Amino acid sequence: MIAYLNGVVAKKSTNQLIIDVSGVGYSVEVSTQTLDKLPDAGSKLQLLIYHHFTDSDQRLFGFSEQKEKNLFERLITVKGIGPKLGLTILSGMPAHELIQAIVTQDTGALSGISGIGKKTAQRMVLELKDKLFDESEPSVVSADGQTRDRREESVSALQALGFKKQDANQVVSKIISDSPDSGISEIVKRALGEMKR
Repeated sequence: MIAYLNGVVAKKSTNQLIIDVSGVGYSVEVSTQTLDKLPDAGSKLQLLIYHHFTDSDQRLFGFSEQKEKNLFERLITVKGIGPKLGLTILSGMPAHELIQAIVTQDTGALSGISGIGKKTAQRMVLELKDKLFDESEPSVVSADGQTRDRREESVSALQALGFKKQDANQVVSKIISDSPDSGISEIVKRALGEMKR
């Protein structure tokens, strides 16, 4: 299993690049978000890799940031979303906006992405809205029994969406005190409404 590649950009094209690693060229598929951050051909780089196996094929998907890779791995758990569509989704919207659209159940924004219909958008929301807290911390998004206080997870989610910790703490505390039984996704949704005012 390949975790990352460290080499030289041999060739860049739309949604794909070839990385020369000690004389071996690896073809890696990437989102436009990652492609925009990559250096020009001839430059060194390190790329995080998701190594996808099927009975008849092996494909490499590359990511410039752990957050994007974590989100990709979550997306492909949704029924009907394979790696290729997962990459298309990531190309259609920056990771933090995608997380926000899923958490706030904004199916309109999601179905605006090329290749995503209304049903797929609804399925993404249904299956992921409670699983996307802070995608930069794998322990939070992995289903390995590691749980955190609702307040911490809600604040983490808001930080991942670009809000300051202090502001997020203040709003989350108020929501929890008003509605002690609220789940994390409800807290985050309400907090986003408050913080956008």
